[in-house]
Amino acid sequence: MSTAVTPRHARHTAGLMRSIYLPRTADALAFAMSTYGIPLLVLATTRSAALTGAAFALEWIPRLAAFGWAGSIVDRRGAAVVFHLASLGRALALATGAVLLHLHPTGTVATATVMVLSVTTGVLTEFSYIAAETAGAAAGRRAGARAHRVQAVLLGIDQTATLAGPALAGVLLLAGPPPMLAVITVLSLLAALLALRTPPSPVDPARAPKGRSSAGLLTGWRTIRSLPALGWLVTGLTLSNLAIGLLQAAGPVMVVQHFGQSTTAVGLVWSAAAGATLLSVTLCRFAIDRLGLWPVGAACAALASLACLAAAQAPDYLSYLVLVAVLMAAEGGLTVVLRTLRSRLIPPEKFGSTLSATILILLLPFPVAGVLTALTPPGALSHVITACAALQALGLFCAFARLRTDPALHT
Repeated sequence: MSTAVTPRHARHTAGLMRSIYLPRTADALAFAMSTYGIPLLVLATTRSAALTGAAFALEWIPRLAAFGWAGSIVDRRGAAVVFHLASLGRALALATGAVLLHLHPTGTVATATVMVLSVTTGVLTEFSYIAAETAGAAAGRRAGARAHRVQAVLLGIDQTATLAGPALAGVLLLAGPPPMLAVITVLSLLAALLALRTPPSPVDPARAPKGRSSAGLLTGWRTIRSLPALGWLVTGLTLSNLAIGLLQAAGPVMVVQHFGQSTTAVGLVWSAAAGATLLSVTLCRFAIDRLGLWPVGAACAALASLACLAAAQAPDYLSYLVLVAVLMAAEGGLTVVLRTLRSRLIPPEKFGSTLSATILILLLPFPVAGVLTALTPPGALSHVITACAALQALGLFCAFARLRTDPALHT
């Protein structure tokens, strides 16, 4: 029996590598490099902090607005088609930007080019991300009992790209804006070509939401409400994201003003967190094999709550760095649980719309955290973080208490 199983498993893994993991890797790296590299490019081109902040906003506001469109179009046209076209469109936009910046490195044309790139890459990247997530969920469903392994690999790819992308973009920018844009163009083109090997997702135009953004999000919201296990987990993670968002937004103030460190030390906190998340994702993959989704998710929820409460009262920079890394490692485990649950429960014909609605809900706490940080005096930030950490603990406790007997986490 073992001689028959091993080759079949090896063929399955090789198939996932070619059709899912490789295109996801190219797209995730292009995603991270454009998300963090475009604002750096704006600063290098315009020397304006105000325009750099505006470029960051221009990247994210259209992305949030595009979620509903992206989900409904993926449901109607299929993940592979949207993945290919979005990556190809991003490659063309970046190539055009590289040529224009080579011909006009400074001035009005350069400023207009980088600002337009912020909008264009933000929207197209969101489409490719939703399509890639949908393809990954389909692969998880095909994997059956090994779905969490597929989701752990995909999350590891995303975290590796998040760790490497910003640094790579910064290094390439030393050679000039066109070389940086050229590398992201190549990665986007590679993702578009590899997407042609992604298995087409099943499409039922009669059951998929029609083209309006609001229709797609409404379909996603109704699907979440119809799946109690998913709804409770999303609720708990949304409250958790408020605490994490506050740590991210208040991080520079805490590290620089409260602990007296340099701005470089702020980046080190999140680099350590990304490394811890990668390790956590690997460990959770094997832990879920042995223990199941609920025990691993509940343990990660408890660890995240305790780490966040402790981080708010950290006495020095080193303990703050370690506690934030532990918190994000636990969040990585919770993300594996969420992705696995999504791939199990959401109907394939509604996956794109439901994914869009889920991500929107999970992202809403982040601007709220930014407002809280702006309105809170620096000396009171630790108290606000403590209050949000307590809310996080309550939300995760209620979620996993309700999920304890749910069959979706025990199959």
